[in-house]
Amino acid sequence: MTELIHFETPSPNWNERQLPISMVVLHYTGMQSADEALARLCDEAAQVSAHYLIEEDGTVHRLVREDRRAWHAGKSHWRGITDVNSASVGIELVNPGHEFGYRPFPDEQMAALLPLLAEIVQRHDIPRANVVAHSDVAPARKEDPGELFDWDLLAAHRLALKTPRVSMPSPFENDGAFFLALERWGYDISDQQAAVRAFQRRWRPHIIDGQVDGECSAMLFSLLLDRDTGKTR
Repeated sequence: MTELIHFETPSPNWNERQLPISMVVLHYTGMQSADEALARLCDEAAQVSAHYLIEEDGTVHRLVREDRRAWHAGKSHWRGITDVNSASVGIELVNPGHEFGYRPFPDEQMAALLPLLAEIVQRHDIPRANVVAHSDVAPARKEDPGELFDWDLLAAHRLALKTPRVSMPSPFENDGAFFLALERWGYDISDQQAAVRAFQRRWRPHIIDGQVDGECSAMLFSLLLDRDTGKTR
């Protein structure tokens, strides 16, 4: 593990975990530079942090030890867990985000993420379905790491789930059935349109309109079917 970390950059923003680690949450920093992001994540007054930060050139910083609860997810929810900070490892990827000129994540950055994520997932026995976006756990508040993040690359290394390839019509009788299924998959559906946008941003990033349609419904049905048959580990 130590060979994957280039710098120890301790943040004071942590407390004790209340839950075992069962997920990884991926973020973008949404700030104009790595230095600005590190300064904020290590500023006691900011009250935010993450376990790791990866710069665009692949430099990896460890900010908070994994046995501690970093403050990266905020008010969030995933599969019945509302203290996502206690149950997760948070990884920040330096990227200006939608506010400051969102752009693709460089190859060097993704190449540094892959072994770090693989080591975390293996050590904590985290299922691929629980490697999630910040937007997945906080759909009404967050968009990161966003539609340009290469989930397919993670899936190719068995670090995330593959995007379902579907051609069936909607398997759900109505939108209500879809939202019950979306909640069963893990999302907070209190803001239904935001939950659909988060699902689309993760699974169908070329169309993010917050509208339930046959393609989204078929994707969700396929994901749930795979989970029920044990294929999402």
